[in-house]
Amino acid sequence: MLPQFLKKLFLSKKEQEKEKQDELIKVKQESKEIILKANEEALKIKQEAEREARKLTADTLEVDKRLARREQQLEDKENQLNKDKQNAEREKQQTEQLKKELEEKRESILQKLEKVAAMTKDQARTLLLQGWEEKLKAEVAKRIKQAEEEIQQTKDEKAKEMLLDAMRYGATDYVAEYTLSVVSLPSDDYKGRIIGKDGRNIRAFELATGVDVDLEEEGVIKISSFDATRREIARLSLERLIKDGRIQPQRIEEIVHKTKEEIEKAIFKAGEEMVHKVGIYNLPPEITRMLGRFKYRYSYGQNMILHTLEETRIGVALAHELKADVNIVKLGCLLHDIGKIVADKEGSHVDLGVELVKKYRFPQKVIDCVASHHEDVPFTSIEAVIVYIADAVSGGRPGARHEDLQEYIKRIKTIEDVAKTKKGVRDAYALQAGRELRVMVKADEISDDDMTVLAAKIKEELEQKFEVFPGQIKITIIRESRAEATTKI
Repeated sequence: MLPQFLKKLFLSKKEQEKEKQDELIKVKQESKEIILKANEEALKIKQEAEREARKLTADTLEVDKRLARREQQLEDKENQLNKDKQNAEREKQQTEQLKKELEEKRESILQKLEKVAAMTKDQARTLLLQGWEEKLKAEVAKRIKQAEEEIQQTKDEKAKEMLLDAMRYGATDYVAEYTLSVVSLPSDDYKGRIIGKDGRNIRAFELATGVDVDLEEEGVIKISSFDATRREIARLSLERLIKDGRIQPQRIEEIVHKTKEEIEKAIFKAGEEMVHKVGIYNLPPEITRMLGRFKYRYSYGQNMILHTLEETRIGVALAHELKADVNIVKLGCLLHDIGKIVADKEGSHVDLGVELVKKYRFPQKVIDCVASHHEDVPFTSIEAVIVYIADAVSGGRPGARHEDLQEYIKRIKTIEDVAKTKKGVRDAYALQAGRELRVMVKADEISDDDMTVLAAKIKEELEQKFEVFPGQIKITIIRESRAEATTKI
């Protein structure tokens, strides 16, 4: 096969020209096709451009029409506003004119009246008022006197009704409080186990709980103490020891310690229930816990929780009647006796309570209620007066309190405090209605010789505290040394 260019060499001139013509015709046809396509594309572009132009023109015309309408509307509104303004000006002018005419007519009438009455308008007004004053003076005095008499007659009745209604909300049954708890025994054989060898069990129990145990009555054990919390701890501990059966000094201490922890939880729960009953929430936990101690606290034989609930109900009822601040009255009634729980400081329960509520930043009105609930300071608000009245109503009614019991508790506490203030004393318990004082000392601080000196000091101070005392006080100093070891097994 010859290459293409060699074939062209051997072609005749005529054939070469024919081939050129064929190629030229082919090129022309292709050119025509290209031109036709280009024309078609150009036509399409032109048509598209014309459509876009028509659309833009139509949109522009629509915008122009809207603008024209808007301008016409604004112009119409402006014209209307101008018309309204002109109308308002005309009305204002007419009003001023009428006012002026009325004033002129009024002055004319007054001048005519003055001429007729031969006095000025001020003189006429004064004369008229004087006449009515003379006419009504007797009637006013009569009404005032009747109102005063009616108030005088009804005020006492109204006050009685309000107090009676308030007391109805706070009515509560009371049970007289005694200083004795009784535990029943399954059999008298338990008395021997409770006493223990040489009395070590009963001695350990009394030292751990701070109560006095009486085994003389058949079938029961009597637990006596002026402190209701101690008595409750001792009662529960003794019942658990009897049920457990293992009665020995170490087990006694374990049971008593566990019972004390449970009583602390019960105290907090009692405080929480009490504040919720009166509708107060989110108190500081320390305050709630201290209020819970009211469960085992008695004021002149009146349980503090029941007294506080009763007083609060009375106070709230009075506050509603007198339109006072109910929340302040609630807090004042709830906290008024909280100083009685503060045992580690000296001072009246009023001063201790005021100091405590100040510490926790209660409102000043609440502090004033606590400070004045025994009239130690003047009343500063109606809420303070309500708290005072509610406290007096709750505590002063017949049968609510027993003053002798309160004096007894105060005396017993004083005896214990005398011993507790001495150096080296771990704890002290007054037993047998205050006729025996048992003092536990720290073995590493007080020697056997020091015990005799300590007993003499306590005796002298008690004689100074109580010039007159029903009977004698026996002072027993107890010093105990222990050695413990635990196996690895």
